[in-house]
Amino acid sequence: MDVNGAVADGFEPVREAFVRNFEVLGDRGAAVTVYRDGHKVVDLWGGTRDVDGTAPWEHGTAQVVRSATKGVAAAVLLLLHQRGHLDLDAPVGTYWPQYKAAGKERTLVRELLAHRAGVPVLDRPLTPAEAADPDLGAAAVAAQTPAWEPGTAHGYHAQTYSWLTGELVRRTTGRDIGEWIADEIAGPVGAELWLGLPQARSARVGRVGQVDAPVQPGGLRTRPKQSVTDAYADPGSLTRRAFAAITPLPDENDPAYRAAALPASNGIATADGLARFYAALIGEVEGGVRLFTPETVELARAEQSAGPDRVLVVNTRFGLGYMLHGGASPLLSPASFGHPGRGGALGLADPESGIAFGYVTNGFRTSVTADPRAQALLRAVRTAIAG
Repeated sequence: MDVNGAVADGFEPVREAFVRNFEVLGDRGAAVTVYRDGHKVVDLWGGTRDVDGTAPWEHGTAQVVRSATKGVAAAVLLLLHQRGHLDLDAPVGTYWPQYKAAGKERTLVRELLAHRAGVPVLDRPLTPAEAADPDLGAAAVAAQTPAWEPGTAHGYHAQTYSWLTGELVRRTTGRDIGEWIADEIAGPVGAELWLGLPQARSARVGRVGQVDAPVQPGGLRTRPKQSVTDAYADPGSLTRRAFAAITPLPDENDPAYRAAALPASNGIATADGLARFYAALIGEVEGGVRLFTPETVELARAEQSAGPDRVLVVNTRFGLGYMLHGGASPLLSPASFGHPGRGGALGLADPESGIAFGYVTNGFRTSVTADPRAQALLRAVRTAIAG
């Protein structure tokens, strides 16, 4: 396997882990970037641009990052709060009156960010075309009766997070969330990430697809707990219904899907774009700006939800829009905050070590919160910074 790019002195373990991801863990095409204190220390890429192709992955190849997009969407709401335009302790209905319907009048903005809003499912799922219409999506979640009393429990809002966050941004700013990200985050930071892919950038993006995990030595594959398997198999479970809020599943290689702005699921980024974004959350990044104040960093990673997740059926931890370090989603350290993309991508920041990390791939696995390839790279980063 030819791996391209460079690592700074001391970060050689990351290169070794990246090569092993191809040789042992079955990566088809991927990239990883790491920043430390705003400076790039790892920038590697390899494999093929398309999961089903032969053209090489090039520097700057971008991919759909699925739910890693949620970390970017959360930053929009936290930046609006930082600028005094959004009160985290106000009811959502203060900004979005229609959301008060069906017993949701007391739902707070912070509860929405922390997956405590109680609306991870839709009684009538949206088609991919309907999901791409922000008016239809917003109307659907506004009318939805909560699955639990908002604020009393948490459960991953896998798809509905798109319309919850997107509509709050529209109501607060009058702008589409994808446009806001382009103008206020990606542009100033110099990060190659998009929500609503411009046609001019489409040639940069590879094809993604589902791939099987390779059989490990001894012929064993890691298997989820039976309760998790049962939840995904049951059409009536909150788990199945949450991920099926868009039915049928969208074609993630469809230009129309990529052009839509679904902040729960269809952001597109390079590994550098994802890592650079997180670097800018916790400090000034080379050639760019700092986004979060220290106070907002603490807000992002302050635990809001912990324990049994009614959708993922494992114990999860969330801050304000970000997953926190835990057994179901190990990050770099207990100080980290970030967000995985189902079956592959991962972006995170670790304020204590100054590390920002981004991994993107074109081959998605069945894992939801802890992909083995991203985890192998994180272990190598830990080794590198331990010295």
